[in-house]
Amino acid sequence: MTENRNTLVAAAVIMVAFVAAAFLMPDIMLTVGGFSPVAAGVVAVVFVAAFFLVFWLRGRHQDRNR
Repeated sequence: MTENRNTLVAAAVIMVAFVAAAFLMPDIMLTVGGFSPVAAGVVAVVFVAAFFLVFWLRGRHQDRNR
């Protein structure tokens, strides 16, 4: 039961962090886009990839501990 709660709390913290980053993403994109539109695209791709990477790494960590 505790393991499920810990997993839920970790997922919730990760989701809140990414929602906060997504809320700020338009400002970040406009700022970076002022320097280079390509860099702004890279920032967007890294943001989306990081979302999946964090959950993939968490899953690997959970599998290793079982």
